[in-house]
Amino acid sequence: MRLTRARLAPLLIIPLAAAGADPSARVVLGLAAIYVAALLAGEVAVRLGQPAVLGELVAGVILGNLPLVGVDAFSSIGTEPGIDLIARIGVLILLFEVGFESTVRQMLSVGARSLLVAVIGVAVPFGLGWFVSSLMLPQVGAETHAFIGATLSATSVGITARVLKDLGRSRTDEARIILGAAVIDDVLGLLILAVVTGVIAAADRGTAVSYSSLTAIVAKSIGFLVLAVLAGLAVAPRLVRWSALFRGKGAAQAVSLALCFTTAYLAYWIGLAPIVGAFAAGLVLDSAYYQPFTDRGDQPLEDLLHPLIQAFVPVFFVLMGMHTDLRVFADPAVLGLAGGLVAAGIIGKLVAGFGAGGAVDRLVVGVGMIPRGEVGLIFANIGLGLTLAGARVITPTTYSAVVVMVIVTTMVTPPGLKWAFGRRRES
Repeated sequence: MRLTRARLAPLLIIPLAAAGADPSARVVLGLAAIYVAALLAGEVAVRLGQPAVLGELVAGVILGNLPLVGVDAFSSIGTEPGIDLIARIGVLILLFEVGFESTVRQMLSVGARSLLVAVIGVAVPFGLGWFVSSLMLPQVGAETHAFIGATLSATSVGITARVLKDLGRSRTDEARIILGAAVIDDVLGLLILAVVTGVIAAADRGTAVSYSSLTAIVAKSIGFLVLAVLAGLAVAPRLVRWSALFRGKGAAQAVSLALCFTTAYLAYWIGLAPIVGAFAAGLVLDSAYYQPFTDRGDQPLEDLLHPLIQAFVPVFFVLMGMHTDLRVFADPAVLGLAGGLVAAGIIGKLVAGFGAGGAVDRLVVGVGMIPRGEVGLIFANIGLGLTLAGARVITPTTYSAVVVMVIVTTMVTPPGLKWAFGRRRES
C-alpha cells in the first residue's frame, strides 16, 4: 500500500489535534521520526564503512525531500521551533565535547609540523573556496565568498579520529600530526568564523568596515579565546574539585554543562558565535580534574556526556540534512558550484599535507585532513541565519551545494586513508 499524503495525514494530524494546545506534541512526534530515521540511516552508513554521522545527514536529506514523492507528513519537522532549539543545544554540547577531547596541553605539544599543516589547511581551502564562489556566484557579495571559504577551512576531528582508530593507525606519527592539526584547524576556523560573521553583522547595520574595525573584531575573537582559556585553566580545576563535595550523582555533569553554557552565552554576549564559547569551555577541562569522581566510582565525564550526545546531536545532523532541497540540483549551475566546492575542499587539504615535512607520509596527512563533517555543517548553518540588507548570506541553494561538499569529503576519507596507508606496504 502506497504511503500517500492522504493516508498519512490522519495518522499524524488527528492525534495532534486531540492533544489540545500542548506545544510539545509536535516536538515529540518530530523527535520520534528523527531518531528512527537517524538510527536506520546511521546503521546503513556504518555497515558500508562510513561514519554514522553521514547516515544521519542523509536521513535528513531524505526526510526533507519526501514531499517530492507526495509524502509531506514530515515536512513540518524542519520548521518546528522546539526541534530547532534542541538542535542548537546539541551543537553546543558537540563543540564542548570536541574541546574536551583536545586539551590545551595537547595543542601545545603537537609541534610545528601540525601547526604548519593547520595553517595551510585553513588558508588554501579558504582561498580556493573564495575563488570558486566568486567564479560560480558573481552576483553575490564578498561576504558570501568569505563565508563559503570559511566553511571549506574546517576539518572534522571526530570523523578523522574514528577512521584512524578503526584502521589501527591512531598511534602513528601521521595520526598525531593529523589530529593535532585538526584541533588547531578548529580554533583557526572558529576565529575566521567570528571575523566573517562580525564583518557581515557590521555591514548589515550599515557600519563601514574599516581596517580598525576589522582589527577590533580579530582582537575581540582572539582575546575572548585567550581570556576564556586562561580564566578557565585557573577556575576549572577548583570548580570541579568543589563540585566533588556533592555526593549525589551527576554533580560533575551539571557543573561541566553549566560552564559550557555560561561560556557559550558570554561568547554570544560579546558578539561571537556561542559555539566558540562552548569549544573554549571544553578546552580548559581535563579528564584528570575528575579523578575524585572516578575514585568514588562515578563515571568519567566522557561517559556522562555520551547519552547527551546521543540524544541531542543526531537531531542537529538530521535537521541540517532537511535544509537540503534536492530540486535545486536540477539547475546545472548548482551542480557546478557543488563540484567546484568538492574539488576545492579536497585539493586544499591535500596541499596542507606538504606542511608535514618529508619524515612522514604527506599524502596520508593530506587525506586525513579532508573530511568537513559536523564542523562544516555548523558553519554553513550559521550562514543560513545571517542576513545582509534583508537577503540571506547563504541561500538554501548555496547551502545545498555546501552539504554535497560535506557529504563527499566525509565519504572519501575512510577509503582514502585505507588506500594511503596500504600503498606503503605494497611499495
